[in-house]
Amino acid sequence: MTWFFPAGTLANGGADVHVTPENAGWAYSGLHVYTLSTGATVSVVLDGEEGVLVPLSAENVSVTVDGVPFTLAGRKGVFAAVSDWIYIPVGSTLTMTGDSGEIALCTARASEGFPAQHVPAVDVPVEVRGSGQATRQVTNIATPSSFTAAHRINVCEVITPGGNLSSWPPHRHDGIGDCATTNEEIYYFRIGRGESPHGDPTGQGLFHIYTVDGSVDDTVMIHDGDVYNVPEGYHGPTVAPPEYPMYFLNVLAGPGDDRTMAFCDDPEHHWIRETWNTQIQDPRLPMTSASGRTGKS
Repeated sequence: MTWFFPAGTLANGGADVHVTPENAGWAYSGLHVYTLSTGATVSVVLDGEEGVLVPLSAENVSVTVDGVPFTLAGRKGVFAAVSDWIYIPVGSTLTMTGDSGEIALCTARASEGFPAQHVPAVDVPVEVRGSGQATRQVTNIATPSSFTAAHRINVCEVITPGGNLSSWPPHRHDGIGDCATTNEEIYYFRIGRGESPHGDPTGQGLFHIYTVDGSVDDTVMIHDGDVYNVPEGYHGPTVAPPEYPMYFLNVLAGPGDDRTMAFCDDPEHHWIRETWNTQIQDPRLPMTSASGRTGKS
């Protein structure tokens, strides 16, 4: 089964990215990225799935969930600001219209019902994680600590400034051996250039994954718009070259009814966390907030 998908290879009809449990070869996590255009309406029925709808580079998006209207303020790009978002209940019919830009529908197979909810950007928690060259920004969109009214879906964004790395130390959540957590994870990458508000076609970075049994040990060059599905194994680091900031949208879901973002570090590298106590966090972070770019970059 292929886990890495270069930009464009997961396009399907109206979606630029179309990841389903079926084409990923797993059971729960999905992702659909759409480019909105004037006069066009995107309609989706979430049959047996819940969703998180988050603008990537779209602004002023009109949304209805089972006929109830919402407006997403959105943003110019993933490096421009933190965005508002909408939780979409299981079984809903979703429609969206906008003049331009990309929007992501993150999905998870689910059965419990929760109401549709619009979360303003100012209510989305942003944390600076790690230290030294492993400092990164984590935007907690729909995680167990930031949003409780969901069944299985977990969604967050990570921004790694140029010259830094994230997903470090390497960690897993595959339910294998002594790792109790099971979550399928999607990485959707956008690579910026300098202070660009969104991804740039010249952007590049690195991503590493390796399994417990040694059957997979993969390091790939990441370009803007690539997808990497992670069904198992340690993943990390992700590496952002100087002047090419890296963004990734993470979608995680698994079989448990208790949502979790727990993970198991590679024991050989767990000691790295202790070194953060004596290092200085990168002053460029956080890079974004609800009001826009912080100006630290």
